[in-house]
Amino acid sequence: MKGTPRLQPSLLEEARKQAEAEGVAVNQLINVAVAEKLAALRTDAYCAERASRADLKKARKTLSRPGRGSRR
Repeated sequence: MKGTPRLQPSLLEEARKQAEAEGVAVNQLINVAVAEKLAALRTDAYCAERASRADLKKARKTLSRPGRGSRR
């Protein structure tokens, strides 16, 4: 990847305000924001992959069983 990522001036100004309010550097705020977004994207991909392997019949059977301490 070449160059430094650039933010639109209005977005950079908002980032500066938020960073100041949180007492962190703008770069730290941006790093945390990007890390949070990537984690959310990875979570979505992980859940979609797991869902694609789901066995609904087996899941329904498991969920229909009484749990420990139930009064069935």
